[in-house]
Amino acid sequence: MDKLVIEGGKPLSGTIVIQGAKNAALPILAASLLAEGTTFIHDVPHLLDIEVMLNILRDLGCRAEHKGDKVSLDTTSADQSHVPQHLMKQMRSSIFLMGPLLARFGETQVYQPGGCAIGERKIDLHLQGLELLGAKIEETGNRIICRADRLQGADIHLDFPSVGATENIMMAAVLAKGRTTLSNAAREPEIMDLQRFLNAMGAKVMGAGTDTITIEGVEKLNPCRYRIIPDRIVTGTIMVAAAATRGQVTLHNTQPAHLTSLIHVLRRAGIPIVTDGDIIKVSSAVRPEAVERIATAPYPAFPTDLQSQVMVLLSLANGVSMMKETVFEGRLKHVEELSRMGADIRVDKNAAFIKGVPRLYGATVEATDLRAGAALVIAGLAAQGRTVVEQVHHIDRGYESIESMLTALGANITRYATMQNKQFYAQ
Repeated sequence: MDKLVIEGGKPLSGTIVIQGAKNAALPILAASLLAEGTTFIHDVPHLLDIEVMLNILRDLGCRAEHKGDKVSLDTTSADQSHVPQHLMKQMRSSIFLMGPLLARFGETQVYQPGGCAIGERKIDLHLQGLELLGAKIEETGNRIICRADRLQGADIHLDFPSVGATENIMMAAVLAKGRTTLSNAAREPEIMDLQRFLNAMGAKVMGAGTDTITIEGVEKLNPCRYRIIPDRIVTGTIMVAAAATRGQVTLHNTQPAHLTSLIHVLRRAGIPIVTDGDIIKVSSAVRPEAVERIATAPYPAFPTDLQSQVMVLLSLANGVSMMKETVFEGRLKHVEELSRMGADIRVDKNAAFIKGVPRLYGATVEATDLRAGAALVIAGLAAQGRTVVEQVHHIDRGYESIESMLTALGANITRYATMQNKQFYAQ
């Protein structure tokens, strides 16, 4: 496995253009199956999760090409509705294929998906929604078979505003007969991006961004050209890294409205933030202040995907902060790794109490999941001395060459492949 080696203590400085959003691109790639023909999608980052999704689509009979930031996806020859188990194990977002495959082929066979080990993430809400649309579902072990001659519109209420369930139901309902009303829907920007994409294909979807989405089923969708929104979590990660290293960074291709909760938290910590159109400027020359209480919750509240990164910043703050994780029960594994670097954090169930320290120190740490890995990179950038981050493949699931991104901002960060590591540690 690759490792990142970071020589810390250097403020980030410069300008960066933010990549397209992984969490918008994945369901949109899946939704392309709903129309026969070639769809062109722009601002698609080169990530492990994206490549897994494209490999699944190829296995289903599609022709997919990813050049630069553009994906061309020809679904004309798609003739399979069985998603291979070995590919589903690699990525949780593969579950997005259930809705489109069921809508197009009338059946699909999938398996319980894989992904980061950050706690229990059941797919019950996905299955309940598809059943209400008329699907017959059979579960045998970890295999799930769904069948429906044609889906029927329905009134669906989600017990929890699950992003994945909302997107799967939207994609299935666009070709269903009649109207579907989805209440207590997730409100994330990625939901709004999926609505725009489906409507560009000829769907009739309204209400994304609110808790009620209405879908009028249509007979057919057509391929289109589309550009993915900027990645708000990558944007937030770079913003926090700039603040933690007491640097000055200008971020282009952002949507500040998608990051209102983070901007509010950073300003409470005394970090100056300036927004201008699609540009965000972060500058901080002094130690941040503690933030009394932050709790993660579904959008538009503070995102769980930025919890670990902000915890690094708070571990360097003046005073005691509290971070409560309410979305995933297994998302505090990075605390032990940060403690290796000198952070003073106490965990009580799903709450972390962070007593700020003057500085962190370099250490060898392990990325336990995607966002925890990003947090450890930030810690390494801010720390005194050398930090080695292992299990970098987790980070590669959501950040396109994170070392190149940060090097462009003046960081001293290098990736070492397995053989190079042997040479590196022999020095």
